[in-house]
Amino acid sequence: MYFVYIMTNRSRTLYLGVTNNLVRRVREHKTGTGSEFTAKYKLDRLVYFERFEDVHNAIEREKRIKGWLRIKKIALIVSVNPAWKDLSEEWYERHQYQSQSA
Repeated sequence: MYFVYIMTNRSRTLYLGVTNNLVRRVREHKTGTGSEFTAKYKLDRLVYFERFEDVHNAIEREKRIKGWLRIKKIALIVSVNPAWKDLSEEWYERHQYQSQSA
């Protein structure tokens, strides 16, 4: 299983990637180890993803979306996630004293 995904931050900077382990990859982005770009811009919210059986299809889709204008990428996100909710917020266990915004 492969995933094309989009991460963002409070300023809605976009990062597009491909991975075979979405949970691990999103955790890396959230902890600042995912990439220099995501660490620099604190891209910690998963706002979009698609599943693929074949890695070549996933890479092709990533390249296609990367070629789009920003407005079209935003329309893609809004089509499935109009509130720009962090789709991964329930994936990781929170400490009982950790704030909801962390």
